[in-house]
Amino acid sequence: MGPVVVVGDTLLDRDVEGMVNRLCPDSPAPVLDEMAHVDRPGGAGLAAIFAALHGAEVVLVTALADDAGGARLGVLLAAAGVQVYPLPLAGATPEKIRLRAGGRVLLRHDRGGGASEPGEPAEAVLRAIERASVLLVSDYGRGVARQPALRVAMAASRAPLVWDPHPRGPAAVPGVHLVTPNEAEVRELVEVPAAATRLATANEGAERLRQRWRAGAVAVTLGADGALLSHAGSTPLMVPAPFAAEGDTCGAGDRFAATAGLALAGGAVVSEAVQEAVADASAYVAEGGVATALPPPVRRAPQAVHAAVAGDRVGVAAAAAVVARVRAAGGTVVATGGCFDLLHAGHVATLQAARQLGDCLVVCLNSDASVSGLKGPGRPVMRQDDRSRLLAALSCVDAVMIFDEPTPAAALSWLRPDVWVKGGDYATGGGDGDALPEAEILRRWGGHTVVVPYLDGRSTSQMIAATAGRGNAEVAGAGRAAVSRRAGEPA
Repeated sequence: MGPVVVVGDTLLDRDVEGMVNRLCPDSPAPVLDEMAHVDRPGGAGLAAIFAALHGAEVVLVTALADDAGGARLGVLLAAAGVQVYPLPLAGATPEKIRLRAGGRVLLRHDRGGGASEPGEPAEAVLRAIERASVLLVSDYGRGVARQPALRVAMAASRAPLVWDPHPRGPAAVPGVHLVTPNEAEVRELVEVPAAATRLATANEGAERLRQRWRAGAVAVTLGADGALLSHAGSTPLMVPAPFAAEGDTCGAGDRFAATAGLALAGGAVVSEAVQEAVADASAYVAEGGVATALPPPVRRAPQAVHAAVAGDRVGVAAAAAVVARVRAAGGTVVATGGCFDLLHAGHVATLQAARQLGDCLVVCLNSDASVSGLKGPGRPVMRQDDRSRLLAALSCVDAVMIFDEPTPAAALSWLRPDVWVKGGDYATGGGDGDALPEAEILRRWGGHTVVVPYLDGRSTSQMIAATAGRGNAEVAGAGRAAVSRRAGEPA
């Protein structure tokens, strides 16, 4: 069975919780004292996480910008087990910030600018769509659903296709199985005259949209009232919610579409899929919505990158600036990664060889927490701030970014280097570049992995062991000398 493939626009959602106990002195506006904030993927990213919660293999085809927001999304999605197949995105990551107090939203602040066209998908993206068990388009009107190559691939797919539309987005591709607008969206997508009842209005809009897009079925979600399904039969199917659910409805539409898609992938007919989706979306709202639905690793995922500690060459801003400049000039972005604890000549040789393969070199550096998890509690010997300073001081290194995860998968999904370099003896027949764990990730955007020879006999572990051995010998020698002096022997 193939993966669940989610295609669409991903946003960075942030809930800022605080207290209001005074007004602004220069205007009658409440002052929110921030107490905490929570980041999470929104849009297609949230739909992908919902699908992953069911244990499915999930591929997310989305556009990520070269900024801190894009890097943060990469970490959050990786923590949820979502495989990100990124498309280049010019401009900034779209963000939706909700300012909340006492469980209520005071204001929503959107930033990130207008929609922009994403870049072309790599061949690996098109292959993922081809082998999908179900396709879910989560359109937030920012351009991914318009991408021509993606539309051709989705139209050619034999997998069930669920389309969650946006009024500013394109029409669904031919052959869509199920379209899932809410009632406000369906009124914007088609001109619907006011009817005597809410259900009649929803049914009229759903039928018009189904005929216009030649869709198999249209399910209009009606909040706490359930959903109305318009399909090939003359009579619509009204699916009521199993119980009255009150609470935060943010993400309920994404939950509905993801559940319906998974049901179709499992062999359900459309009416069964809609019934499952209504029940699941109702339970989602009743249980607390997005605040409680996300898995713990996502709720407490660390920051993707760390603040600059060595001028303008360390941190996400430094990496983004270098990568953007090189890409604008049509150059090649090269990246490498590792712990780089006790920087030695072997490290330098690898970095110099890597830099020669392109027009910039970005080093992905394991944080202190990441090194400890990989190497044990006694490592690293040098703190991440010192390690990043040493790397940034090398003329062959253009930027350094620090990541907390065991592997650089999330950082790579954001950076999208053309070439990923590792040092090793592969060039002498000891291995195959495709065996590198990063090789599959690089193929998602058409990148390549290579290895470069390293200087034999240079190893951080050997250096630590040698230093420890010399230290023990010196201690032992001092002990013997002291015994000799106590015995009256010459030292």
